Amino acid sequence: MSEEILVRHCSPTLANIKTGNLVNCRIDSVYRLKKDIISLNSVLNAKGVSIRVLYCSSERALIYVYRPEKLNADMQNGKNKKFLNSIGYRGTTNDELINELSARVYSCGGFPHEIGLFLGYPIDDVISFIENKGKNFKCCGCWKVYHDEDNAKKTFEKYKKCTNIYCQKYLQGSSLKRLTV
Repeated sequence: MSEEILVRHCSPTLANIKTGNLVNCRIDSVYRLKKDIISLNSVLNAKGVSIRVLYCSSERALIYVYRPEKLNADMQNGKNKKFLNSIGYRGTTNDELINELSARVYSCGGFPHEIGLFLGYPIDDVISFIENKGKNFKCCGCWKVYHDEDNAKKTFEKYKKCTNIYCQKYLQGSSLKRLTV
């Protein structure tokens, strides 16, 4: 789990403009992955970013990089909270909710649709994605958009621009710590 991978896949979260990102990466060793995450968390936690493993096999890992404060605000939103409760989530803290999400990733062998809420996607789009079985969307970028297409397109462009700038800065020698707002 390299810093370069984090910058390439998680720049909007590092820049504090997005709740969270996912990284699906190949691993050589679970032990090495755990050491890398401890090391990265020692740098990023002080900047308000946390890293958790949502899923891990002997060859691959799904890593969740997130802003705990943003996640907490998202999860306290009444509509998000009500939806998660309606599909069986019982946790009240970030850790409890992430643990429940992780268990669902393991049990379904993929991405449960509510994962979008943990990434900061609009609740109305998450619900519409489920109701429409991923079809009939207005546009597609980081997520499938069913409602506010104009705002979503601006958001996608902001994330893309952020990622391009962060990748360029990282290649020019800026450290992960310096890039994390």
